[in-house]
Amino acid sequence: MKTVKKAIITDAGFASRYLPITKTIPKAMVPIGAKPAMQLCVEECVAAGIEEIIIVATPNTMAKEIYDNYFHDPATNVQNLLEKQGKSERFEPVKEVLNFPKITVIEQDANLPYGNGSPIVSAKEYVKDEEAFVVLYSDDLIFGNSDVKTLIETYQKNEDAKAVIAVTEMPESVWNKYGMVALKENGTLSHIVEKPKTPDLSPSNLTSYGRYLLTPEVFEYLVPSNTGLDGELWTVDAITRLTEIGDVLVARSNGTWMTTGDPKNYFMTLLKYVLENTDYADEVREVCYNESKGEN
Repeated sequence: MKTVKKAIITDAGFASRYLPITKTIPKAMVPIGAKPAMQLCVEECVAAGIEEIIIVATPNTMAKEIYDNYFHDPATNVQNLLEKQGKSERFEPVKEVLNFPKITVIEQDANLPYGNGSPIVSAKEYVKDEEAFVVLYSDDLIFGNSDVKTLIETYQKNEDAKAVIAVTEMPESVWNKYGMVALKENGTLSHIVEKPKTPDLSPSNLTSYGRYLLTPEVFEYLVPSNTGLDGELWTVDAITRLTEIGDVLVARSNGTWMTTGDPKNYFMTLLKYVLENTDYADEVREVCYNESKGEN
């Protein structure tokens, strides 16, 4: 059985919808509870047995330094202070971060065209000799399960597949916001329709989002000259080309997909996390209930 050892997590855009905060910190460092969104992606990889993670950061910013600091700096001054105060237990979450598998932080190649495929190309040297690798977009979070694990398990049942994409069912009202999946008769990927303008143009109710298992053959199509819509380098365009040389499997998510791509959806994601994972969830529910009733 083939093993999948490496994952690429991308956070290489400027996140202009989040300004001014993203002038200073990368978007995936916004907190979800007491953890940044990037850490939740790392934990999803760890749960699937990934041994090495490559984080691709925005070029010409402080992003690489911030990620390196977060995942690698031992923060001994903080640890020593907490020990003196008798609060050593508060440092345990930091130890968990420092004990993650190998994390390498790189910058996206600034010479590549704009598009969500460029961070993957930037990490090519780290994964080109692998049987397969996983890609995560850090503004897509999965609650309740590990999509990375689902992708790997699906691939291991058919190791001749050229790729595996994660999908989930979405209501008709939002089909125009996402990539909608068309299937072949055998259930594998045919193509993806990006943001269909009307429901009748959508081939299904299945949405593709930022969780992929890819084989190095994708780099034959994910090249700077192969730009698509709006002159961008799109990952899904390269994945669609892979369907011409073999099967691209479609794996339904066993979790709940939430996006942090804009401030509104970020808040919805944060709220879901708080309500499901914190000891103050009931207090938040009470505040929300009183606000809905117009009480102070």
